[in-house]
Order: sequence, then structure tokens, then C-alpha cells
Amino acid sequence: MNLNAPEFSSFHHENLQLAYFDQGDPGGEPVLLIHGFASTANVNWVYPGWLKTLGEAGYRVIALDNRGHGASDKPREVEAYHPSVMAGDAMALLDHLGVKTAHLMGYSMGARISTFATLAYPDRVRSLVLGGLGIGMTDGVGDWDPIADALLAPSLEDVTHARGRMFRAFADQTKSDREALAACIRGSRDLVARSDMGRIETPTLIGVGTKDDIAGSPQELAALMPHAQAIDIPNRDHMLAVGDRVFKAAVLDFYSQLATG
Repeated sequence: MNLNAPEFSSFHHENLQLAYFDQGDPGGEPVLLIHGFASTANVNWVYPGWLKTLGEAGYRVIALDNRGHGASDKPREVEAYHPSVMAGDAMALLDHLGVKTAHLMGYSMGARISTFATLAYPDRVRSLVLGGLGIGMTDGVGDWDPIADALLAPSLEDVTHARGRMFRAFADQTKSDREALAACIRGSRDLVARSDMGRIETPTLIGVGTKDDIAGSPQELAALMPHAQAIDIPNRDHMLAVGDRVFKAAVLDFYSQLATG
């Protein structure tokens, strides 16, 4: 684990101040990283070593704290958190940095946001990496209302729902705004139609942990897409797959294939 957090900057979009970092090789191909629910750019991408891995491989590494998370502003309205809205934040960051096209990588909720961004702005996405979300992208990932309830409970001790306890503990650990997260979990679950997944021509890699009980099958999602491949991340659950060395190696190999193909 790499605990050296980079320097963050901020920009404004839709009356919100959003935090981001822009690191790695400034002359390298840009990779925009979009983190998952209740996480941050540091928690998903810096501490597990992604910034180091991609930077040392010669990429320009850009990541934002999604609205409602980290050092970014935290609206508490459900409507502020639809994936299409947060995809607009990601593209606005590229505009702010003068980046015309980028590789896009998202984990869990970030994978959903990345997919919405690719559907809305296909010419700006060079490739797509979806981590921690398989066929749940189209079919849903179960009932998440208990997670919103857990986030708003007086304390962790008041939460009995297993998945709710996991996310409440994670939110407490990251000192998150739990009211904003509760709004986010209610607003960010828009599904992608299977037919829309089939419209994505962008080269795509989908990685899910073999012990992930949230994401759904990566192979089923890849089968809907014309240029997608799936990998299993061995013996990793939803929380631990993001930083796994197998996942990192697969992403670097995927990018290398794109460069030579």
C-alpha cells in the first residue's frame, strides 16, 4: 500500500467545487480514473498503488473525487448523483485540463459512471476499463436501500444488515458525509440497457473478483459488447479486487495491446 497522497487541485462544474489530481508523466497518454461509492481518489487509486503503477509505466494519471466524496463538494439531493450527471463531471475535468481523449477506468460505481460517459462521449474515450461491475451494470446489483438506511443510522452498532454494516464501516473509516452518500446511493443506480452496452465500440476490459458477491459476471457483460474482454481477479471480494496485482497486470497488458494493435 502506498500512503503518499499526491497534491490535489480543484475546478468548478455545475456550481460545485471538485477535487482532482494530475500526476504521472505529463507527456504520457492520459488515463482518467473514477472511483467507487463511498471511496475517494486516494482510497481507490493512490493507496492501492494504481498511481504508482500507471505513472511508472509512462501514463499521465488523472483522478477526481466524485461529487459527494473526498475533498469535493457534497450535495445532498438524490438528483445530483445520477451516473449521467457524474459522467459530466468527469468530462468537464478533461475539458478543464485541455485533454481531448483519455483512457477511462472506473471501479464499481465508477465503472457505471465511466460507461455512461462512454455512451455520451464516445469520441473522447480511447479505451474503457470496468472494475468491480459485471452484468450488474444492466441487471442491477440487488437492493441497496438498506445501505442508505445504514449510512443514516445513529451508529454502526444500530446496523444489522450485513452489506449495510460493511459500507457504513467504510464510510466511517473514510470520514465521509453520510447524508451525501445516502443521496448518492439512491441516485446513482441507473441501469444501462443491454442494447446500449452493445453500442459501445470502445475497446473494453472488465475485471471482477471471483469472491465479489455484488458485481455480477464480467463474462456476461463482455458478451454484450463487440470489443470487450473479461478477466477474473482470483480470490478477491468487492473491496479488495481494486488493487490486486492480477488486475493491474491485465490493465497494463490491455493498454500495451492497444498501443501495438
